[in-house]
Amino acid sequence: MRTETDSMGKIEIPDDKLYGAQTARAVENFKVSDRTGYHEFIKATAMVKKSAAIVHGKLGLLDNNLVEAVVSAADKVISGELSEHFVVDVFQAGAGTSHNMNVNEVIANTANEELGSKRGSNEPIHPNDHVNMAQSTNDVIPTAIRLAALGLLQDLLPVLNDMQYLLEEKSGEFDGIIKSGRTHLQDAVPIRLGQEFSGYAVCIEKHIENIKTAEEQLRYLGIGGSAAGTGLNVHPDYRRLMADTLSDLMDMPLKMADNYFEAMQSMRPFVNLSGALRGLAVDLGRIANDFRLLSSGPRTGLSEINLPPVQPGSSIMPGKVNPVLAEMLNMVCYRVIGNDVTISGAGGAGQLELNVMMPLIADTLIESLRILRGGVNSFNNRCLKDISANPDRCRDYAENSFAMVTALNTAIGYLKAAEVAKESEKTGKPIKEIVLAKGYLKPEELDKYLSPEKLTEPGIPGKE
Repeated sequence: MRTETDSMGKIEIPDDKLYGAQTARAVENFKVSDRTGYHEFIKATAMVKKSAAIVHGKLGLLDNNLVEAVVSAADKVISGELSEHFVVDVFQAGAGTSHNMNVNEVIANTANEELGSKRGSNEPIHPNDHVNMAQSTNDVIPTAIRLAALGLLQDLLPVLNDMQYLLEEKSGEFDGIIKSGRTHLQDAVPIRLGQEFSGYAVCIEKHIENIKTAEEQLRYLGIGGSAAGTGLNVHPDYRRLMADTLSDLMDMPLKMADNYFEAMQSMRPFVNLSGALRGLAVDLGRIANDFRLLSSGPRTGLSEINLPPVQPGSSIMPGKVNPVLAEMLNMVCYRVIGNDVTISGAGGAGQLELNVMMPLIADTLIESLRILRGGVNSFNNRCLKDISANPDRCRDYAENSFAMVTALNTAIGYLKAAEVAKESEKTGKPIKEIVLAKGYLKPEELDKYLSPEKLTEPGIPGKE
């Protein structure tokens, strides 16, 4: 053990740990979930520290040897090499002070050791005075959340694009397959299976657009606002240089906040992104449920499509295969929807110059981005790309549905068409047989009205 001193006094710390006094206190105070922050959040915070050191070197506020040591230590954090030393529970002090200090202390100790100093000495690099120079938890944490979310979106958006592409491919592949549409889970007019899948594809495309709109709002950084947005203890050029340096380090365009008080007070960008993810989850879950329904059976369900079998579905029923990838995606979606409730509540829980719920927002938003990426990617590769159709089953349902009678509305009227539908339902006789028996239409006329292919396109049945 080694003894360290902070503003509250002395505390014992295991000598093999790179964190310092404030982190050690947090470990003792916040024994809540046994979960520490996601690597993406730790990495993003270290990226802020690295950038700040570079900027302060350019401004002549930090000696070059200290800049190099801090940058080197921060790079080790960013790479994940020092992950075991980040030990603060995700449920911690408001705003994320404990997380911020955990990063400051690990970087300071690592840098000091590189410079030949003893672990825990805080010399020549101090976690507050040097690693945290010109920073406050209050501007570091919202900046780190932005960077983490932007990084994760670089992983999520490509798999959503893949999903859109695969759905478009299936739409083309299934375009000639006639099936019964269903509304209220009851038989409806014919539709092509490809048309059904085209709706899924465009739906994902629209959600990608929504997420990209939310993504743009994350690019405005409040770093340099310091404790309350005023920029106290911050060099006048620091804000601009931080935006430029982080843009280079992240390889993406980042900008100075329009208003540094708003950037600190409001969780708007995170609430908006979470809302966009929630909207995506609502429709992803709906599509997954459709796939489960369309593949139900195989003997006693719809069985219009086949989901690829990937693992046994039952511990007692031999040969049973379940729609496990769709079920997994459902679970991911429900979690994301629940996370949005958390983020919305936490986003509205700020007071005056600060929202102290940021650690919860960070953890929850990062989880949503991570599990959506993993869930959609698995669904794409293990399920969607290998879905097949049962064309005969689809057409049989379409041709035997009394909803086909809808096409006769313009020829015999709604009431007569309803009469035919009821008789078909009661007797099981085909629509065509009943219409001919009643003399409502001649055979050659009936074929014009009841061609399933023509009924899946705009137009008035029977009219050329």
